[in-house]
Amino acid sequence: MRQAILTMFAATALLCGIASAAMADVKILVKTRTYDIAGKTGGELIAAMNRTGPRHGFTTRAVAETGYTIHWDLDIARTDGVCRLRQANGTMNLTYTFPRLAPGSSPALVRRWNRFFAGVRTHERTHGRIARQMMQATGKALAGLEQDDNFLCLGTHREARRRIREIYNRYEAKQVAFDAREHRDGGHVDRLVAGLAGGAGSASVK
Repeated sequence: MRQAILTMFAATALLCGIASAAMADVKILVKTRTYDIAGKTGGELIAAMNRTGPRHGFTTRAVAETGYTIHWDLDIARTDGVCRLRQANGTMNLTYTFPRLAPGSSPALVRRWNRFFAGVRTHERTHGRIARQMMQATGKALAGLEQDDNFLCLGTHREARRRIREIYNRYEAKQVAFDAREHRDGGHVDRLVAGLAGGAGSASVK
Protein backbone atom coordinates (compact mmCIF):
# COMPACT_ATOMS: atom_id res chain seq x y z
CA MET A 1 0.00 0.00 0.00
CA ARG A 2 1.18 3.55 -0.53
CA GLN A 3 0.27 7.13 0.35
CA ALA A 4 1.60 10.16 -1.52
CA ILE A 5 1.53 13.94 -1.12
CA LEU A 6 2.81 16.36 -3.79
CA THR A 7 3.65 20.05 -3.20
CA MET A 8 5.29 22.68 -5.39
CA PHE A 9 6.86 26.10 -4.82
CA ALA A 10 8.13 28.41 -7.55
CA ALA A 11 10.06 31.67 -7.31
CA THR A 12 10.69 34.15 -10.15
CA ALA A 13 13.64 36.50 -10.61
CA LEU A 14 14.24 39.22 -13.22
CA LEU A 15 17.84 39.02 -14.43
CA CYS A 16 20.11 40.90 -16.78
CA GLY A 17 22.17 38.90 -19.23
CA ILE A 18 21.82 35.24 -20.14
CA ALA A 19 20.28 32.76 -17.69
CA SER A 20 22.12 29.51 -17.08
CA ALA A 21 20.79 26.19 -18.31
CA ALA A 22 18.21 24.41 -16.18
CA MET A 23 19.48 21.96 -13.59
CA ALA A 24 17.55 19.33 -11.62
CA ASP A 25 18.62 18.13 -8.19
CA VAL A 26 16.70 15.14 -6.78
CA LYS A 27 17.07 14.10 -3.14
CA ILE A 28 15.54 10.93 -1.67
CA LEU A 29 15.33 10.69 2.14
CA VAL A 30 14.41 7.20 3.37
CA LYS A 31 13.05 6.20 6.76
CA THR A 32 11.76 2.84 8.04
CA ARG A 33 9.21 2.45 10.84
CA THR A 34 7.97 -0.74 12.48
CA TYR A 35 5.07 -1.85 14.65
CA ASP A 36 5.16 -4.95 16.85
CA ILE A 37 2.86 -7.96 16.54
CA ALA A 38 2.66 -11.28 18.38
CA GLY A 39 0.76 -14.55 18.09
CA LYS A 40 1.08 -18.30 18.39
CA THR A 41 -0.24 -19.09 14.89
CA GLY A 42 -0.12 -17.54 11.45
CA GLY A 43 -3.80 -16.68 11.74
CA GLU A 44 -3.17 -14.80 14.98
CA LEU A 45 -0.35 -12.84 13.35
CA ILE A 46 -2.61 -11.90 10.44
CA ALA A 47 -5.31 -10.79 12.87
CA ALA A 48 -2.76 -8.73 14.80
CA MET A 49 -1.64 -6.95 11.62
CA ASN A 50 -5.24 -6.29 10.65
CA ARG A 51 -5.77 -4.71 14.09
CA THR A 52 -2.62 -2.62 14.42
CA GLY A 53 -1.16 -2.08 10.94
CA PRO A 54 -1.08 1.34 9.24
CA ARG A 55 -4.52 2.73 8.48
CA HIS A 56 -5.94 2.20 5.00
CA GLY A 57 -8.96 4.48 4.82
CA PHE A 58 -11.28 4.90 7.81
CA THR A 59 -12.12 1.30 8.69
CA THR A 60 -9.35 -0.97 7.42
CA ARG A 61 -5.64 -1.39 7.97
CA ALA A 62 -2.74 -2.57 5.84
CA VAL A 63 0.05 -4.99 6.68
CA ALA A 64 2.71 -2.55 5.44
CA GLU A 65 2.88 0.84 3.79
CA THR A 66 5.10 2.88 1.50
CA GLY A 67 4.39 6.57 2.07
CA TYR A 68 6.05 9.52 0.42
CA THR A 69 5.80 13.28 0.35
CA ILE A 70 7.19 15.10 -2.69
CA HIS A 71 8.20 18.75 -2.80
CA TRP A 72 9.52 20.62 -5.84
CA ASP A 73 11.23 23.98 -5.40
CA LEU A 74 11.51 25.74 -8.78
CA ASP A 75 13.72 28.73 -9.58
CA ILE A 76 12.45 30.54 -12.69
CA ALA A 77 14.18 33.62 -14.12
CA ARG A 78 13.16 36.10 -16.87
CA THR A 79 15.61 37.73 -19.28
CA ASP A 80 14.75 39.58 -22.50
CA GLY A 81 11.12 38.46 -22.34
CA VAL A 82 11.99 34.77 -21.96
CA CYS A 83 11.32 32.87 -18.74
CA ARG A 84 13.65 29.96 -18.03
CA LEU A 85 13.75 27.33 -15.34
CA ARG A 86 17.21 27.74 -13.80
CA GLN A 87 16.98 25.13 -11.05
CA ALA A 88 14.54 22.41 -9.99
CA ASN A 89 15.12 20.92 -6.55
CA GLY A 90 13.01 17.88 -5.81
CA THR A 91 12.85 16.23 -2.38
CA MET A 92 11.09 12.96 -1.62
CA ASN A 93 10.61 11.82 1.96
CA LEU A 94 10.08 8.07 1.55
CA THR A 95 8.84 6.13 4.58
CA TYR A 96 8.35 2.38 4.83
CA THR A 97 6.20 0.90 7.59
CA PHE A 98 6.61 -2.81 8.34
CA PRO A 99 5.36 -5.27 10.97
CA ARG A 100 7.92 -6.73 13.39
CA LEU A 101 7.47 -10.14 14.96
CA ALA A 102 7.90 -10.17 18.72
CA PRO A 103 10.21 -12.85 20.20
CA GLY A 104 8.81 -16.14 21.43
CA SER A 105 7.24 -17.71 18.35
CA SER A 106 7.88 -21.35 17.48
CA PRO A 107 10.65 -22.14 14.96
CA ALA A 108 8.08 -23.35 12.41
CA LEU A 109 6.08 -20.11 12.70
CA VAL A 110 9.26 -18.03 12.45
CA ARG A 111 10.16 -19.79 9.19
CA ARG A 112 6.71 -19.05 7.76
CA TRP A 113 6.95 -15.48 8.99
CA ASN A 114 10.34 -14.95 7.37
CA ARG A 115 8.99 -16.10 3.99
CA PHE A 116 5.92 -13.89 4.41
CA PHE A 117 7.93 -10.85 5.45
CA ALA A 118 10.40 -11.23 2.56
CA GLY A 119 7.45 -11.05 0.15
CA VAL A 120 5.93 -8.05 1.93
CA ARG A 121 9.26 -6.22 1.90
CA THR A 122 9.72 -6.91 -1.83
CA HIS A 123 6.22 -5.55 -2.51
CA GLU A 124 6.82 -2.31 -0.63
CA ARG A 125 10.32 -1.83 -2.05
CA THR A 126 8.79 -2.06 -5.52
CA HIS A 127 6.47 0.82 -4.62
CA GLY A 128 9.56 2.72 -3.49
CA ARG A 129 11.42 1.96 -6.72
CA ILE A 130 8.52 3.26 -8.82
CA ALA A 131 8.45 6.42 -6.70
CA ARG A 132 12.20 6.95 -7.21
CA GLN A 133 11.76 6.50 -10.96
CA MET A 134 9.03 9.14 -10.86
CA MET A 135 11.39 11.69 -9.29
CA GLN A 136 14.07 11.07 -11.91
CA ALA A 137 11.53 11.28 -14.75
CA THR A 138 10.18 14.58 -13.37
CA GLY A 139 13.65 16.10 -13.27
CA LYS A 140 14.20 15.17 -16.91
CA ALA A 141 10.78 16.55 -17.91
CA LEU A 142 11.59 19.92 -16.32
CA ALA A 143 15.04 20.25 -17.88
CA GLY A 144 15.26 22.92 -20.56
CA LEU A 145 11.91 24.55 -19.77
CA GLU A 146 11.76 28.05 -21.26
CA GLN A 147 9.20 30.15 -23.10
CA ASP A 148 8.23 33.72 -23.94
CA ASP A 149 6.21 34.93 -21.00
CA ASN A 150 4.96 37.91 -19.03
CA PHE A 151 6.79 39.77 -16.28
CA LEU A 152 5.71 37.26 -13.59
CA CYS A 153 6.43 34.16 -15.73
CA LEU A 154 2.92 32.91 -14.98
CA GLY A 155 2.73 30.72 -18.06
CA THR A 156 6.09 29.13 -17.27
CA HIS A 157 4.96 28.38 -13.73
CA ARG A 158 1.82 26.72 -15.10
CA GLU A 159 3.83 24.67 -17.59
CA ALA A 160 6.22 23.50 -14.85
CA ARG A 161 3.30 22.43 -12.66
CA ARG A 162 1.66 20.71 -15.63
CA ARG A 163 4.80 18.68 -16.36
CA ILE A 164 5.20 17.71 -12.72
CA ARG A 165 1.59 16.57 -12.41
CA GLU A 166 1.71 14.72 -15.74
CA ILE A 167 4.67 12.62 -14.57
CA TYR A 168 3.13 12.18 -11.13
CA ASN A 169 -0.16 10.91 -12.59
CA ARG A 170 1.67 8.59 -15.01
CA TYR A 171 3.65 6.94 -12.24
CA GLU A 172 0.70 6.82 -9.85
CA ALA A 173 -1.06 4.81 -12.57
CA LYS A 174 1.91 2.42 -12.52
CA GLN A 175 1.55 2.12 -8.75
CA VAL A 176 -2.15 1.32 -9.08
CA ALA A 177 -1.49 -1.26 -11.81
CA PHE A 178 1.19 -2.92 -9.68
CA ASP A 179 -1.16 -3.17 -6.70
CA ALA A 180 -3.92 -4.56 -8.91
CA ARG A 181 -1.62 -7.39 -10.04
CA GLU A 182 -0.34 -8.10 -6.55
CA HIS A 183 -3.74 -8.03 -4.80
CA ARG A 184 -5.84 -9.94 -7.32
CA ASP A 185 -7.51 -13.16 -6.15
CA GLY A 186 -4.90 -15.89 -6.14
CA GLY A 187 -2.14 -13.33 -6.64
CA HIS A 188 1.11 -12.74 -4.82
CA VAL A 189 -0.46 -11.24 -1.69
CA ASP A 190 -3.03 -14.05 -1.37
CA ARG A 191 -0.22 -16.59 -1.60
CA LEU A 192 1.80 -14.79 1.05
CA VAL A 193 -1.17 -14.77 3.44
CA ALA A 194 -1.95 -18.43 2.78
CA GLY A 195 1.67 -19.35 3.40
CA LEU A 196 1.73 -17.51 6.73
CA ALA A 197 -1.60 -19.02 7.76
CA GLY A 198 -0.26 -22.47 6.96
CA GLY A 199 -3.03 -23.30 4.51
CA ALA A 200 -5.51 -21.83 2.06
CA GLY A 201 -6.54 -19.14 4.55
CA SER A 202 -9.32 -16.63 4.07
CA ALA A 203 -7.87 -13.55 5.72
CA SER A 204 -7.63 -10.36 3.67
CA VAL A 205 -4.49 -8.24 3.72
CA LYS A 206 -4.59 -4.81 2.13
